[in-house]
Amino acid sequence: QVQLVESGGGSVQAGGSLRLSCAASGYIISTGRMGWFRQAPGKEREGVASIHRSGTTTYADSVKGRFTISQDNAGNTLYLQMNSLKPEDTAMYYCAAGPPSSTWSPLSRNRYNSWGQGTQVTVSS
Repeated sequence: QVQLVESGGGSVQAGGSLRLSCAASGYIISTGRMGWFRQAPGKEREGVASIHRSGTTTYADSVKGRFTISQDNAGNTLYLQMNSLKPEDTAMYYCAAGPPSSTWSPLSRNRYNSWGQGTQVTVSS
């Protein structure tokens, strides 16, 4: 059974940084594709960043240059380094796991079949 557990969320001021972690069990993250998504109140869940087992990364335009996705294969943990945070980055952040190949785009929710419970990120102005 796949289990994904996020941590590292919190409250920061605009311009600050946070690093989110996603510890995986029952699934080897280096075998597929991993992603970070976020959902703000009243909005759809949106893809933020994704990393393929090959190391190829994909980012939403809204976070390019500010967020970095990475993974520690030895520790089976996914990370999201978030810098220059903005109030509009406020959301619940989720990690997700999916197969290495799919017809869905890397930032599509439909590409992923396992999800964590989320960690809250709040950015104040």
